[in-house]
Amino acid sequence: MYNIQKAVSRLDYAPKLKEIEITDIKKGFGEFTPKPGKAVSFTALKQTLKKAGYALDTADITVTGKLSKEGEKWFIVADTSGQKFVLEGKTVDDLIGKTEPDSAIEIGGVWKTGGESATAREIIELQSVKKTDGATKPATVGSIENIIAGDEPAVRFLNAGFAEPRLLPTADEENEIKKPVAPIRTTSPGLTVYQGGAITPRFYFIRQHLGNLNVTRQILDLSLSYTPTPRLQLEIEVPVSRTAFDDGVNSGSGTGLGNITLWGKYRFFRTVKTYGDRQASFRFGLELPTGKKTAPSERQVNASAFVREQLSSISGGLAPHFDIAFSQAGGRFVFGANVEGILRAERGGFRMGNELRINTDLEYILLPFDYQKPGKELFVILETSFVARGQGRLDGASVADSRSSEFYIAPGLQYAAHPQFVVEGSLQFPVFRNAGREVLRTDFNLLLGIKYLF
Repeated sequence: MYNIQKAVSRLDYAPKLKEIEITDIKKGFGEFTPKPGKAVSFTALKQTLKKAGYALDTADITVTGKLSKEGEKWFIVADTSGQKFVLEGKTVDDLIGKTEPDSAIEIGGVWKTGGESATAREIIELQSVKKTDGATKPATVGSIENIIAGDEPAVRFLNAGFAEPRLLPTADEENEIKKPVAPIRTTSPGLTVYQGGAITPRFYFIRQHLGNLNVTRQILDLSLSYTPTPRLQLEIEVPVSRTAFDDGVNSGSGTGLGNITLWGKYRFFRTVKTYGDRQASFRFGLELPTGKKTAPSERQVNASAFVREQLSSISGGLAPHFDIAFSQAGGRFVFGANVEGILRAERGGFRMGNELRINTDLEYILLPFDYQKPGKELFVILETSFVARGQGRLDGASVADSRSSEFYIAPGLQYAAHPQFVVEGSLQFPVFRNAGREVLRTDFNLLLGIKYLF
């Protein structure tokens, strides 16, 4: 729901993002108090949500102010902003009864905007009237129900108090918050934040071996993403690695920049329902030949040239990545999967084999047990990865025994400390491995990371 909150916060009458509170994540209820003295507009709210990929159908509103009458028309003037609302509906006269103009009242009803541009006016289809003590109150724009993302979404606002507008959350946004960065290792079709993005530093600790050769890798992977439209996300991924090796006779280490990857993700499908959704995306990445390609010499490591090249910071040169991802959320469960293909080019006469990766993701929201508001969620995550790698090349020739196929399982935890801040951890280990004699074997891969949405 952070995406909806961020969109609404751009309105000139909306408060700061942190003051737009979500009160019921399952039903999509929330509220906010607009800035003092600012006039509000249903049309402006609707258009703002539409730009973020959501649609607003109706909203209920409550206004505290002074009653007035011009001819046969009744109005209410909001206390703090002085904004005038037209009262309409078949029951206006019955509900107002003998209430005199200038009386201090609180009214509630369905909110809409009538007319356009200079002739536009805010209208309330009256549903309730209550006399007040005349104390000045700010307006409130009330709760939202069923804000849905996609081409044909629908939304209702309920109980929007307009003497201090309160505002609303949504059913679609609920999924951006309910699943803020999950999964961990599987590609998510989600786009984080519309007209915003995320910073994600991740640290990997990897242990590998091949015969007497033991290898330890520490990789810091920093990614920065930005979402300019409700369907498109752009990302850059920058890895820096340190590799240490010991063959029983010699040992050493090396540090260097890895290949930088540029990503573009397009979400081409999404259907949303309350407390659940389905979405799919296509992602294209271009791995650039930026990494340090220096590998240990034969004097430093007693291994073949192809194995020694695997101790560098790269797996080859320029490499396009093709990825398609799908996820389905319902209640506390989320399932996702992605298929990725990588075509590798040689760099310095070396490349690993082309790759096919198939990942799955199963998530469960363990905490809180009473799940009403976003934030403080603890996700239990189980991911699997199947990796098939073709024959590698060295100095223009194919390398025998360089193919591999592996299947990994990775339990993990993810904690949404705040709708904008998530911490995560995952331990991946092999269940099945069929690798040639020239391929390093991965024993485990520990991932620790955080994500900050802006």
